[in-house]
Amino acid sequence: MSESRRRSRARRQPSRHPVNQAMYDQAPMGARVADAVTSFMGSWRFIILQTVIVLAWITGNVYLLFHYDPYPFILLNLAFSTQAAYAAPLILLAGNRSAQRDRLTLEHAASEADVEEKQNVDLLRGNREILQHVQALEERILQLEQRIVSGLTAPPA
Repeated sequence: MSESRRRSRARRQPSRHPVNQAMYDQAPMGARVADAVTSFMGSWRFIILQTVIVLAWITGNVYLLFHYDPYPFILLNLAFSTQAAYAAPLILLAGNRSAQRDRLTLEHAASEADVEEKQNVDLLRGNREILQHVQALEERILQLEQRIVSGLTAPPA
């Protein structure tokens, strides 16, 4: 990991979204390691790095640059098996965390929608009350106008 990445992670502010707080900021060390490993193993960097290592391994052993794993590359197969044995549970852990994050996100969105719905109902109720007051004022203004007009048009007594 580059030095700039380390510094940016050290300076990273805590998450404001409750799902991110639960899934990242408060995650146990094992979950963060599983996320980091599966994130790396699912990247092009890992695929290219592994391809270069395998090509160097095979080339070095075929052309006898080093002699510790001749064809059929049993040690290389053992390395792949070990990698798969560790990768599979980590991938499952990361998949479970992803499903949990999705569930928490949906629950959070639903609770936010409930709050917004309550706010909308309150706003509509307030708008209805204001409209009723405006209508009452309009009626009162019309009554006053009619009294004024009738007072102006009435013959003097």
